[in-house]
Amino acid sequence: MIKNKNNLFISILIIIGIIAVISSYVLVNKQYESYLNTYNSTIYSIVGTIKAKYPNISNKELIDILNGSEEYKNVGEEILSNYGISIDDETILKLEDVHNKNVIYICIITAIFVIIIITLAFIYRYYQYRQINKIIRYIREINKKNYELKIKENNEDSFSNLRNELYKITLMLKEQTENLEKDKIRLADSLSDISHQIKTPLTSISIMLDELKENPDMEEETKNKFIYEISRQAGHISFLIIVLLKLSKLDAGAIEFNNEKYFLDKLVKESINRLEIPIEIKNIKIIEKIEKTEIIGDYNWTLEAITNILKNCIEHTKEGKNIYITINDKNIFTELIIRDEGEGISEKDLKHIFERFYKGKNSDENSFGIGLSLAKSILEKQNASITCTSKINEGTTFKIRWIKTK
Repeated sequence: MIKNKNNLFISILIIIGIIAVISSYVLVNKQYESYLNTYNSTIYSIVGTIKAKYPNISNKELIDILNGSEEYKNVGEEILSNYGISIDDETILKLEDVHNKNVIYICIITAIFVIIIITLAFIYRYYQYRQINKIIRYIREINKKNYELKIKENNEDSFSNLRNELYKITLMLKEQTENLEKDKIRLADSLSDISHQIKTPLTSISIMLDELKENPDMEEETKNKFIYEISRQAGHISFLIIVLLKLSKLDAGAIEFNNEKYFLDKLVKESINRLEIPIEIKNIKIIEKIEKTEIIGDYNWTLEAITNILKNCIEHTKEGKNIYITINDKNIFTELIIRDEGEGISEKDLKHIFERFYKGKNSDENSFGIGLSLAKSILEKQNASITCTSKINEGTTFKIRWIKTK
């Protein structure tokens, strides 16, 4: 089955052309046979007539007469003209009727082929016109933001290929539109969360500043407490703004990650060193099972991601408990596992653990709920993956994997 209508149309024209050539060849041969038959029939009649009138004539003399001679040509022509017979009008051989019939046949067949070709050309032109109009209607609907068009086709002609490309564009535009709508919702939610996160410490700062202004004779101890709290809340705002700027840059693709080799075990040890004070305060023991492993990525950004994850584990681990850190170097991937012995995360909260500003039931009151979200964004931007599993009263496990590429 020919799917390509252009090729089908060309094939039909070629077939018609071949048929026309064959038909012309047949007609020419037919005409030749007709002329030959008429000519031979006339010769036979002449021979028979001569033999009947001149029975004593020999066959050799008869053949000589038929073959004729150039010297007698003018004499014969003169004799015939005396009887009103002209060699030009083919009266002798009676070929005029045969010739006229063959001309009529050729004209009829030629006319049929011309009509067929014109009809096919018209049909194909009409088909093109319809397809172009369909495509124009599709484009108009797309301009109206109607992306629910099902215009994909299985044929392989030029118009079908064009429609299929339009279908792909339609799906892409539909997906972009849906993503834009989702982005608008996320942006609105983020702005609301940011507003809430900043508003709370600002309100506290404002209240404490008013108290300081209205009570100039406030006790020194209380005043120092207010100043300390104002400083702490300002630090929270500063931290929040810095993290939000990082997230915004990640979302906008404005950060270029380095693509260099570094040792993951070294990065993990540096992350532990950064959190040495909270680890000592809570008397947490870090149990390492790590080997020297090399991966490719951005050292500093990955360090921030791992530090945020480890910090989350420390915050949710009770005093005197353990945190286990393991590095597995497999053939296909390198895996980092961080497991704590904390209170665990409920199934309801676990679904949202990587969402921005989400704070579970057991979250610290000073937490902004964006550390894990930032870590996930950093890792995924470097083609790494992170998953989390947890059981209440048993602890939480984070698994980060870097797929090896050759």
